[in-house]
Amino acid sequence: RVDYYGNPAPISQIANVSTPDSRTILIKPWEKQMLGEITKAIRNSDLGLNPQQEADAVRLNVPPLTEERRRDLVKQAKKDTEEGKIRVRNVRKDVNDELRKLLKEGTSEDAVKDAEAKVQKITDSYIVKIDELLSKKESEIMTI
Repeated sequence: RVDYYGNPAPISQIANVSTPDSRTILIKPWEKQMLGEITKAIRNSDLGLNPQQEADAVRLNVPPLTEERRRDLVKQAKKDTEEGKIRVRNVRKDVNDELRKLLKEGTSEDAVKDAEAKVQKITDSYIVKIDELLSKKESEIMTI
């Protein structure tokens, strides 16, 4: 994210992003005074890219992926996957809390137990989907 007049904004919302070739990303901001902010944001990110500021654009040369960089990307994917699982579990917890409130308000215990079982089943299916996506992404990253 780039500091855009005090507010964080994605680069794609303040600039045109193009790929002139397979190893280059060209970022042309709509306002030239944003060049410095874009360059700074890219340098401060943990992407491992070195931005080159030109007259009206920022050029990023993407190096070929090394084995070490691939492992770092897999590690980041695993971290993001775990955060996704935590979010899914937090939604489950919130729904179960609401179901317990309904139980206190007079909803039958059987109905609440059935609903909790359905919520758990849905949660489990999303956790499996997240794991499948990670496995697929890991094999994509590690394939040369």
